[in-house]
Amino acid sequence: MKQYHQFLQNILDHGTPKTDRTGTGTRSIFGAQMRYDLADGFPLLTTKKTHFKSIIHELLWFIEGSTNIQPLVKNGVRIWNEWPYQSFQQSADYAGETMQEFVEKIKTDDAFAAQYGELGPVYGKQWRAFEGREKTVDQLLDVIEAIKHTPDSRRLIVNAWNPPLIDQMALPPCHMMFQFYVSEGKLSLQMYQRSADAFLGVPFNIASYSALLMMVAQVTHLTPDTFIHTIGDGHIYNDHMEAVHTLLTRESRPLPTLALNPAIADIRDFTMADFTLENYDPHPAIKAKVSV
Repeated sequence: MKQYHQFLQNILDHGTPKTDRTGTGTRSIFGAQMRYDLADGFPLLTTKKTHFKSIIHELLWFIEGSTNIQPLVKNGVRIWNEWPYQSFQQSADYAGETMQEFVEKIKTDDAFAAQYGELGPVYGKQWRAFEGREKTVDQLLDVIEAIKHTPDSRRLIVNAWNPPLIDQMALPPCHMMFQFYVSEGKLSLQMYQRSADAFLGVPFNIASYSALLMMVAQVTHLTPDTFIHTIGDGHIYNDHMEAVHTLLTRESRPLPTLALNPAIADIRDFTMADFTLENYDPHPAIKAKVSV
């Protein structure tokens, strides 16, 4: 994962102080690219423990086309909780509930979850039901069929950036577009990320899209090759600086391996039980606050 560490160091060395939507402040660079050859191992960060199950649960949630946090909450995934909780705090129904109380209500009260757990037309909606002027497009299934039948196409693209719907989303897509490329029986994937929280978000993004590449490769009978991560605004939040410096003092350990259930032939059929992570031996987790 030296590519990721170099990315962090580049921000520290060459980044520009910038204000941001959250009011936290960042150090930022514009335009970065990292490449991960999956033959070298599964790129899950080892210099801090990264919660693999949360990454896969979120990815499966995207693939299902879901936009409500209840399925994530029921699986102990906290990635998206901050945004709906912030919205709930601004509602007439808010009565001082803590985040923990809010999450418990989302988990156990379907009506409450339907009202306050919805994020709007975020990733899953755009991947599986992108609304055009005259029709709705299942981009993910369409691109898988295109990989099977027209592998040399330069249109193997899934786009989550839907401008007319941006103001309806709890958070506009950060990882906003990805493209597949087939060569000599191998499948690669490049993702463009307009905004990248370098410390908290990027390790999740790397692992998530690498897993997606493996899944699509399996269902299209190809070998997963390279994940290419292209970033627009890559930034370290000011309150993450100490955590970043701690991480950069640690030595990387060998990458783990990820095995998928080979019986799965349809991307919609994957479950958490179909992923086996082996030989993951990370350094301890480093806590940091999510800026919303």
